[in-house]
Amino acid sequence: MIALFAVTDAGRRAAAEVAAPLEARLHALDELPELWPRLDAAVFFLATGATVRLIAPLLGDKRADPGVVCVDEARRFAVALTGGHEGGANALAERVGTLLGAEPVVTTASDATAATGVHDLAATLDAVVDGDAAAAGRALLDGTAVVENPLGVPLPPLTQRQHGGFTGVIGQQSHHAGAPAGTPAGTRIVVTDRLGEDAAVRVVPRTLVVGIGSARGVSGEAVASALRRIEADHGFDLRAVRAYASVDLKADEAGILAAIAPDELRTYPAEVLAQVAVPNPSEVVRAEVGTASVAEAAALHAAGELGGGAPVELVVEKVKGDNVTVAAARIRPRGRLAVVGLGPGAADLRTPRAEAELRRASVVVGLDQYVEQVRHHLRPGTEIRASGLGDEEQRAADAVALAAKGHAVALIGSGDAGVYAMASPALQQAGPGIEVVGVPGVTAALAAAALLGAPLGHDHVLISLSDLHTPWPVIERRVAAAAKADLVTCFYNPRSRDRHWQLGAALDAFRAHRPPSTPVGAVRQASRSGQRVWTAPLSEFDPAEVDMLTTVVVGSSATRMVAGRMVTPRGYRWS
Repeated sequence: MIALFAVTDAGRRAAAEVAAPLEARLHALDELPELWPRLDAAVFFLATGATVRLIAPLLGDKRADPGVVCVDEARRFAVALTGGHEGGANALAERVGTLLGAEPVVTTASDATAATGVHDLAATLDAVVDGDAAAAGRALLDGTAVVENPLGVPLPPLTQRQHGGFTGVIGQQSHHAGAPAGTPAGTRIVVTDRLGEDAAVRVVPRTLVVGIGSARGVSGEAVASALRRIEADHGFDLRAVRAYASVDLKADEAGILAAIAPDELRTYPAEVLAQVAVPNPSEVVRAEVGTASVAEAAALHAAGELGGGAPVELVVEKVKGDNVTVAAARIRPRGRLAVVGLGPGAADLRTPRAEAELRRASVVVGLDQYVEQVRHHLRPGTEIRASGLGDEEQRAADAVALAAKGHAVALIGSGDAGVYAMASPALQQAGPGIEVVGVPGVTAALAAAALLGAPLGHDHVLISLSDLHTPWPVIERRVAAAAKADLVTCFYNPRSRDRHWQLGAALDAFRAHRPPSTPVGAVRQASRSGQRVWTAPLSEFDPAEVDMLTTVVVGSSATRMVAGRMVTPRGYRWS
């Protein structure tokens, strides 16, 4: 619940503009004390001093207090006042600033410096922070932290001073940030699913899946007691549990459900669990439920399902309790490869998810000119692997190799990475030992179509005229088929200095199947400096005006020019 507070007409007008997008409501100031315990966040359209005096008596614990954002009367600034991380005020200030055209003001050190803080690290890894997060966060920012990552989790960039420069903390290594001898142990940060680490902070990712088997009518306390032995006897932190699993006969077992609440129980048929190889099968259990193992088999099977191809290991074999057994499997972290489409070039056509993946990556691989477009989004400590034109295959191979070593890698390209771009060569090489994340981008075809009007309103096809990877006879057959099928056709790579005749040949194929008046549109440098948009009838379109930075769209027989715009109707009838 987000509450808005304003006392002036200008403040109330600003509140009205953000109310619907934030799903928030304007309240009177005298409601604040009663609302405070129930609030997720609050936005005050007041001076910061007045806001501080209002909320000061209500502040209790920064981990539980709502985030507070303050907007000035002139709507110039949206200030994250309290609860920057825990209360979400930093993100809310960004949102409010976007809605009102105000400048977000964030003073939390990690956000202000764009560096990865402890809470950012935990959020990125879907982890729990245990310990003195404030001290560890300061050490990270100061470059005096020791970060240990025995699990090999692909970490985001963590700034560390080494010999006067910065480097990232990646993979299974243990890194010291260049602090002098005698640096206190309070700066040690360990990424682990185990208890007993002597560290200022443990960052506990959710790597474990616990399997549970029981007799009918088992008590909740008996199940809870068995689960506690995973910590007490084996040293694994139960906060690292991602899921609980059992055989489907236990889907309604009240004692199990009570012990794991509010988590849900994943269940599987006995015949599925019977196929899982386990170290401690039981013929007694097989006779009762149809599988020789419930706890171990359920843990391993669910971990494999949730891990999506990641290696899985049984780290706690069957533990027997009072009419209950439990076991734990670990999903081993894998290197991470995000294949990111940056869109056609304009910053406002780049998706928020693409920018988030850029901040998530400890290594960014891409064409040098694309790296320059997004360099300001990269966090300190990010390693950059930039190369020139013509190195696509090598860039893809480098990105995969880095991810295979445990790094969090972003492989970037223009448009959509899956359309004539980097996704294909990368994924041809990426095996199951790598987690792959695809981030779609606005393609050249879509960017050009939006500038031309609505040429892609019905069936269409994309064809590259570059014969560097595809023999020209194959391209020629595809062009002829598109022309004959009356499909709107978007040409990528239409013409270059050395390949200057192919576009003319392709247009000739279309002239055999289209009226001379068929619109042809072209867009050069869509959304970038030097953008040019033009159209001409098929009979008059001049290929000499086109280069490799141009996208060409040939209309179907139904495409028309309407008020200077190319339009292909969704059906083949014009009303």
